[in-house]
Amino acid sequence: MRTVLQRVKSAGVTINNQLFSSIENGLLVFVGIEDADNKEDVEWLSKKIVNLRIFDDENNVPNVSVKDNNGDILLVSQFTLQASTKKGNRPSYIKASKPEVAIPLYQMLILQLETDLEKKIKTGIFGADMKVQLINDGPVTICIDTKNKE
Repeated sequence: MRTVLQRVKSAGVTINNQLFSSIENGLLVFVGIEDADNKEDVEWLSKKIVNLRIFDDENNVPNVSVKDNNGDILLVSQFTLQASTKKGNRPSYIKASKPEVAIPLYQMLILQLETDLEKKIKTGIFGADMKVQLINDGPVTICIDTKNKE
């Protein structure tokens, strides 16, 4: 799994010109799933996201997690994170899982994030044409890849 997470003041997903879900202070997380991903990736990634200390403490030092901060998470599926740009100028998405593989893992990640965060998270709709808006806080943007554990 590859993710791009952003610390946000606010973020929202619009589908068919209607706001579908939104959060205030928290994390906007884009996730791309590949066939090699499994339950262990989901569990590791969720714990990493929930416990990553990227929010400022009282001394303006990034030492607080989204969980410690009682922040929210907005999770959005994004197969393009699995793009390969190695050859030519047209990205290849061959590593991105098909819906029959990706959807169960995406749903598993939602449940794991809710368990680890100890509250409901917000999402987009898997495979939908979504418009995502955000106010990046910092800006803080971090990429995480479960295969490299970084």
